[in-house]
Amino acid sequence: MQQLEQSPGNAVAVEHFDVIVVGAGLSGIAAGYHLKTTCPQKSFVILEGRDVIGGTWDLFRYPGVRSDSDMHTLGYGFRPWTSRISIAAGPDILSYIRSTAQAEGIDRKIRFGQYVTDASWSSEDALWTISVNVGPDRAPMRYTCGFLFMCSGYYDYKSGYLPEWPEMSTYRGQLVHPQFWPEDLDYKGKRVVIIGSGATAMTLAPAMATDAAHVTMLQRSPTYVVARPAHDSIAERIQKRLRGRLGGTLVRWKNVLYGLFTYNLARKRPAMVKKTILRLASEHLGPDYDMTHFTPSYNPWDQRICLVPDADLFACIRSGAMDVVTDHIERFTETGLLLKSGKTLDADIIVTATGLKMQLMGGMRIAVDGTPMDLGKSLNYKGMMYSDVPNLASAFGYTNASWTLKCELIANHICRLLNYMDAKGYAICTPRRDLSLTEEPALNFTSGYVLRAEGILPKQGSRKPWKLYQNYFLDMASLRFGKVANPSMEFKRRKKQRVVA
Repeated sequence: MQQLEQSPGNAVAVEHFDVIVVGAGLSGIAAGYHLKTTCPQKSFVILEGRDVIGGTWDLFRYPGVRSDSDMHTLGYGFRPWTSRISIAAGPDILSYIRSTAQAEGIDRKIRFGQYVTDASWSSEDALWTISVNVGPDRAPMRYTCGFLFMCSGYYDYKSGYLPEWPEMSTYRGQLVHPQFWPEDLDYKGKRVVIIGSGATAMTLAPAMATDAAHVTMLQRSPTYVVARPAHDSIAERIQKRLRGRLGGTLVRWKNVLYGLFTYNLARKRPAMVKKTILRLASEHLGPDYDMTHFTPSYNPWDQRICLVPDADLFACIRSGAMDVVTDHIERFTETGLLLKSGKTLDADIIVTATGLKMQLMGGMRIAVDGTPMDLGKSLNYKGMMYSDVPNLASAFGYTNASWTLKCELIANHICRLLNYMDAKGYAICTPRRDLSLTEEPALNFTSGYVLRAEGILPKQGSRKPWKLYQNYFLDMASLRFGKVANPSMEFKRRKKQRVVA
């Protein structure tokens, strides 16, 4: 709809919506569904900077790309995952997201090629003004909205993390980052070195080993790796007996409970869980395998545990198609890598699976009443809003469970918040920090991508609603069933009425 904003001496025509969602990936489609079903009176649009639905699952095209969570929890609660395969391939996840958007009519709410650059809040008007670059020509455009919901993920789509190693320019082979995988990359019969020990490296290695002459996964330090069947037989039996949403809900809760149990057990009895993980890995790798390559120095869930479906990584190691080397890079050479131990690794292709570069709000600049906001200095409210920033929320998932579980709770709570404000006649909601709170790091995680982003991530507080628990039950109690209004949330009515044409 078109809105005319009245101001002294002029009127500026912009397109207005009650809610603007930024991002048409897994989180954005969930946000659209909950807005459509829970706030049907609200007008909304989803702005997507790229030209397609899917976000991460369209961006990543490397061999073997897959979920590192089961799809019964990574999938939507309102549209249960029904495939026999629980640990799904990237193209299947992308198809699921797109078919969900189409089935629910969310695709008709998306505007593609709209890259959001700035968001400016006016307390007088109770409005966000959103600046957007549209299409390949980056034509400027503006929107206004009463509430801004960011579903743009947490990392930079334009660049991945790439350390600077000595003499990289001397290498004569192909250097590839998984975030920007060349469609025509031919690795058949080639020697491949994958630098990294996270989920991406452990996905790439067995996928490439099928055709490569040999694959080496080079890691600075080991990661905990757990094998799990790609096919969930219990889920299949439940969904055969209870078709539709009920069966999907039961499977979802089964997996949520199992995940919470194993996570809490790991935090309470880390030595026992560590011993169990290493024993299970050793059973797959064989009694003669050097388990130092899979024995981290930290406790389980200090960093995310890697999940490998059907033990494919272990099977490739046992077959000899790949190996794991734990060492540090001294420098690049013309033919590969020289390691600090003095060992050399020759490679036709080096894949730098070295991680992501975290970025909040897709890099969007934010100002409140003309003052630029540094969200890295803010406190996170209920894991979704920011202290002293009105009418803005972002979808951010779990570090110890599926992303979508938290994102759907957030989307539902935003809808409850909007309906509460309508019922009370409020136009503005602003989380206000309690000065007695003790600040804590945003994430209690030692992964490299989290530590590198410590300065840009908002902090959490020492008690609720500023505390992040990484616990689905506690979040459900707070976000799904807890009160919307509390002393930390300031509500106000609009000072200035809008004229809608």
